[in-house]
Amino acid sequence: MPIPTIFDRILDGEIPCHRVYEDEHVLSFLDVSPISRGHALVIPKERKAHLHELSDESAAAIGRVLPRIARAVMAATGCEHYNVLQNNGAQAHQSVFHVHFHVIPHIGDQGLGVDWKPGTLADGEALAQAIRAHLEPNGTQPPYTL
Repeated sequence: MPIPTIFDRILDGEIPCHRVYEDEHVLSFLDVSPISRGHALVIPKERKAHLHELSDESAAAIGRVLPRIARAVMAATGCEHYNVLQNNGAQAHQSVFHVHFHVIPHIGDQGLGVDWKPGTLADGEALAQAIRAHLEPNGTQPPYTL
């Protein structure tokens, strides 16, 4: 049995948190080490380490809740700009191995800084086709065209 993460312990009631939202699939609470005022976390109650491991039901629940949390954080903090951050794997800077999304308000000089180094898209159509092929369980193309 894997060692429980801090989010498992929060879900189990062992560690308190400042809850901002909860339903049967999702919990949202304030980050105890915030980058900016209002920095909130949104986690599924399904205990999976990576986004691609989530059930469709949990993923849909997260998708419904994230915009609501973002609107509430904006209203409560007065921020006009924010980031939604989600990391998968140690190389992608994931430190807690339970799926989680950060809603990080950008207020003044507080917020998430990103050093983005754009590359080039050399094989766009071939890559898009390869990705589309993996979206359908039987490997067929989806019933739409781009």
